[in-house]
Amino acid sequence: MELSSEDNNLTEKFLPPIEQESDVELETKVKKYLRGEGANLETLKDKKLKTQLASREKLYGKSAKTAAKIEKWLLPAEAGYLETDGLEKTWRVKQTDIANEVDLLSSRNQYDIVLPDFGPYKLDFTASGRHMIAGGRKGHLALVDMMSMNLIKEIQVKETVRDVAFLHNEQFFAAAQKKYAYIYGRDGTELHCLKERGPVARLRFLKNHFLLASVNKSGQLHYQDVTYGGMVASIRTGKGRTDVMEVNPYNGVVALGHSGGTVTMWKPTSQAPLVQMQCHPGPVSSVAFHPNGHLMATSGKERKLKIWDLRKFEEIQTIHGFHAKTLSFSQKGLLAAGTGSFVQILGDSSGSSSSHNYSRYMNHSMVKGYQIEKLMFRPYEDVIGIGHSMGWSSILIPGSGEPNFDSWVANPFETSKQRREKEVHLLLDKLPPETIMLDPSKIGAMKPSRRKEKPSRGEIEAEKEVAIEAAKSTELKKKTKGRNKPSKRTKKKKEMVENAKRTFPEQGHNNTASKKRRIGEDAAAELPASLKRFARKN
Repeated sequence: MELSSEDNNLTEKFLPPIEQESDVELETKVKKYLRGEGANLETLKDKKLKTQLASREKLYGKSAKTAAKIEKWLLPAEAGYLETDGLEKTWRVKQTDIANEVDLLSSRNQYDIVLPDFGPYKLDFTASGRHMIAGGRKGHLALVDMMSMNLIKEIQVKETVRDVAFLHNEQFFAAAQKKYAYIYGRDGTELHCLKERGPVARLRFLKNHFLLASVNKSGQLHYQDVTYGGMVASIRTGKGRTDVMEVNPYNGVVALGHSGGTVTMWKPTSQAPLVQMQCHPGPVSSVAFHPNGHLMATSGKERKLKIWDLRKFEEIQTIHGFHAKTLSFSQKGLLAAGTGSFVQILGDSSGSSSSHNYSRYMNHSMVKGYQIEKLMFRPYEDVIGIGHSMGWSSILIPGSGEPNFDSWVANPFETSKQRREKEVHLLLDKLPPETIMLDPSKIGAMKPSRRKEKPSRGEIEAEKEVAIEAAKSTELKKKTKGRNKPSKRTKKKKEMVENAKRTFPEQGHNNTASKKRRIGEDAAAELPASLKRFARKN
């Protein structure tokens, strides 16, 4: 027994309200995963191309529906933000108020480690947020398990440490020290000394390409492949010394902020910057990228914080009266800005992906005298780490972390066996440096043909006739002293017509040349074997 379309509509109308709501929710999630509007296939005349595009659009719809179902059933947790009633403001809520309302496990993420003899501290987290490396300016390096709050290893290198960065996992980390950059193992063993870079100011790791990027005191940008230790690129930026460096997570492009107010973007296969933006009238103090790679935040010494749209390279918002020494975007798009002993969290109040309007979301004041050095959100947790002059601290920022993690991408609970398997897969999926570009969606696309299509014989003849007519109708200048005779004018016209014809090659010449070549080949074939080596080679 088959149901008609009317019966189907009736069954849809009489669905329970819970199922109707779930269907509406599923449709909204499908729209989120669809790749824009479908192609208009009615205008296509090519039946083969029309069929191929129709099957592709059908496949896109299926994949979007599958992704929506996965999000609905396997990713049930949602990010929670601070909500207030009436005239209350979220930025008036203090950490003590949050600590009284959260569970015991979350309240453990509020702490303050005081180490006044070794600061200020730089911080870095692994992709899963499970481990943290802290590096003090006076030479103290500490590797901490953030889930159990256990100190895994701490060492004293007895020299200046300017920056720290994890490599592909917690087993290796790099430290920019007084003269050279060093790579250490999880147990604190020194594995490599990178002498080619000189005194390094900033370190960043490109996890998809296994490249350790650094900029030294003289403004040289270096890329080194950590899989085999080779130097991939050494670039002179020509902008002088810089302490501002950040990597775009979307495309792997490195951004440097300079004292002239410019932000330059680089890739290892080019000695010239991909983009050079004049962002501020004075020195750039910090740069940060949104996780989607389309937004960039910059801060200048003139007490302005600017948000830029990198798809159009234009400024979309300016926040006045706040000088940020360090900036950091969270996984859910919150922006943290720190200066002195004050931390300000900005949230996007527009709620749409097309327009952005960042406004004050939370504030936090450190102990008076603390000077903030580095802010960094902890992945998959509503926590931000603060490195300052007296040690490092951690505070709760509701809604900052992604609530659902993909165990194939970043698993905070992975075992040693899973870590080894993941390391092998990362090495197999390693991308070459040539794939770093402003628009990575071009990878895998067809390169447009640069060869010009040959015009047909009829089109050549028509162009030739037009050129000859134009040459014949050209008016000659009147000259004196016998140079204006009719014979000379006729001769000049003939020369102009011949020059017009010369621009169009005759088909007969090509045929004659090929015929001569064929005759020469036939003659060479008829020669005896002993004389063939004397035959002319075309």
